[in-house]
Amino acid sequence: MKELSLTSTFARQIKKLHKKQKAVVDVVLTQLANNQLLGESKTADLEGIFVVKFMMNRQEWLLAYRAISPDELKLLLLGPRENFYRELKKK
Repeated sequence: MKELSLTSTFARQIKKLHKKQKAVVDVVLTQLANNQLLGESKTADLEGIFVVKFMMNRQEWLLAYRAISPDELKLLLLGPRENFYRELKKK
């Protein structure tokens, strides 16, 4: 199982979620901790970043992370598809 570390942005986004939404994100994080290759690798200016897509409240959400070491993942950003990549490029 991988160690997951959060950026301050990711922690703030988690705090804003409702209980049911947090439960959905927890399931995705558990899957991610068990399988680092769950996400899709990005290219160009987002090289080294992986994104996992999942459904929440009938809307597609994305979770961005980076592999720091073989045992650690850094969670970067969480949010709906709208403007997600624009925000991710700012990080």
